[in-house]
Amino acid sequence: MDLGTVIGLVLTLALLFGSMAMGVGIGPYIDIPSVLIVFGGTIGVLLIGFKMEQMKNFVKIFMVAIKPTQYDLKELIAKMVEYSTTARKDGILALESSANSEENEFLKKGLSMAVDGNEPDTIRELLEIDMEQTSERHKGNAQIFGQLGGFAGAMGMIGTLIGLVAMLLNMADPAAIGPSMAVALLTTMYGAMLGNIVGGPIENILSIRDADETLAKTLILEGIMAIQAGDNPRTLEGKLLSFLAPNERESQFDK
Repeated sequence: MDLGTVIGLVLTLALLFGSMAMGVGIGPYIDIPSVLIVFGGTIGVLLIGFKMEQMKNFVKIFMVAIKPTQYDLKELIAKMVEYSTTARKDGILALESSANSEENEFLKKGLSMAVDGNEPDTIRELLEIDMEQTSERHKGNAQIFGQLGGFAGAMGMIGTLIGLVAMLLNMADPAAIGPSMAVALLTTMYGAMLGNIVGGPIENILSIRDADETLAKTLILEGIMAIQAGDNPRTLEGKLLSFLAPNERESQFDK
């Protein structure tokens, strides 16, 4: 679980609701018509703008931001060096059992193709297609939350206009002005909160998750190509260490 995302979300909500409670309490900030306009309207336009298959996975996509797949690049490099050492010593066919038991699906796919004797260009092409299509799906999923942020703000503005119209039509009735003004103001607040606490930040972190996965897969791809080419394990490690920040580059051959 990504504690940064969880802590940030909880802290933001706690500070906002805490500030409300210390003022006039939470009650005055709850308005059912405003909730229906902003939350209901946002869900409705999302259903218009995206495929039902995507919307069915809304919660699952959200959980990727909270509980992402972790990629330990140092561990991947150590594993690639181990595979390279085995291939240099016993031949690439000796990696067949390792490929069959590999848990990382992308690494398993690439390693299996190398063991099966596929041409280097074919392996690279197929793995790059896999990476590109996966990244495109991730970007499409992140876009849902980006659009959610924009739609929520728009629904808040629409609610404000609805409240203002109702207020102007009831200027002769002082008792009706308050509820109409509440709808006008609270829909804007709800839209701003939904867009800036959920929409924008979740879209951003999902883009970061996609970049992390692409980096890990690129490292795996280069490692597999080096193994198939018969590169020296030390040379392979040196190439893969370039994927890490300079202060994290530590060769296992120097230990």
